[in-house]
Amino acid sequence: MEASAPGRARLAWRRARDAASPLSRAAVLLFLSAFLVRAPPSVGYLVRLPRAFRLTQDSVKIVGSPTFPVKVYVMLHQKSPHVLCVTQRLRNAELIDPSFQWHGPKGKIISENSTAQITSTGSLVFQNFEESMSGIYTCFLEYKPTVEEIVKNLQLKYVIYAYREPRYYYQFTARYHAAPCNSIYNISFEKKLLQILSKLVLDLSCEISLLKSECHRVKMQRAGLQNELFFTFSVSSLDTEKGPKPCTEHNCESSNRLSKAKNLIERFFNQQVEVLGRRAEPLPEIYYIEGTLQMVWINRCFPGYGMNVLQHPKCPECCVICSPGSYNPRDGIHCLQCNSSLVYGAKACL
Repeated sequence: MEASAPGRARLAWRRARDAASPLSRAAVLLFLSAFLVRAPPSVGYLVRLPRAFRLTQDSVKIVGSPTFPVKVYVMLHQKSPHVLCVTQRLRNAELIDPSFQWHGPKGKIISENSTAQITSTGSLVFQNFEESMSGIYTCFLEYKPTVEEIVKNLQLKYVIYAYREPRYYYQFTARYHAAPCNSIYNISFEKKLLQILSKLVLDLSCEISLLKSECHRVKMQRAGLQNELFFTFSVSSLDTEKGPKPCTEHNCESSNRLSKAKNLIERFFNQQVEVLGRRAEPLPEIYYIEGTLQMVWINRCFPGYGMNVLQHPKCPECCVICSPGSYNPRDGIHCLQCNSSLVYGAKACL
């Protein structure tokens, strides 16, 4: 009997899904059966995604305040927003004979500077923002409200911070029914598992790292002892900044690539359960124990950077460069206090 239209649609969807799967069920079965043949008989019985606050689009323009310094966040090695030398009130007003002058941490900024440019309307723009560019910037504006009035002066301050995406990664734990703990088959299985996982996320510029692998004898409820392998591994994104060009496309963001890698890993373990469930012959010696896969999301900042919701409320999930008076010596989350630190991005308290 010919299938109905909805039935044909569901069948086509399943075929498309299976064809697009990076790791087919056949590959999972081959992975499991390889150890069924070689293993000896057993002698006994394992948040939302933080996204950095990006202010690097050309359309973003930031105005100053006459009463307090305005904080600006620029992603490392990226183009900055346009920092205007006007307030919100003056932005839409007519200014007669305006004159703009910018001063930064290293003194006066000239328009011919290759890294920091001043536009004809007095806006400050950084083409490739570096750590050393972080600091206090002051704009001096002279203008006449009308031709008849005298010249007025305005001074605006900005604190411009470099920031980076967090070094976030997923940490997974999984348990496998194992061969005896002193068996070489467990070691062979571990290497094969890591190879498959690494290949699974390679196209996403992610890498798998084994954090811990242990074999234990586990007393089951109302049953005897069994050998189990406890795997702990992480998946992290490769540092795209080390490539020949900065990664500027939205899909290059670490969070997006890691999310896809997480989905592939979860699918891989679910497929192992599906394949084992359809087996007519006895289970292999080493196999994944259903329901034991667990995942933890971990955030870390690079040395010299940290998160601070109170100090940077507009960039709460950014790793912002540590201000003078603080430092971060390793890949922690927060900048630590250090009264002797006088620079931005300090990695030691000297």
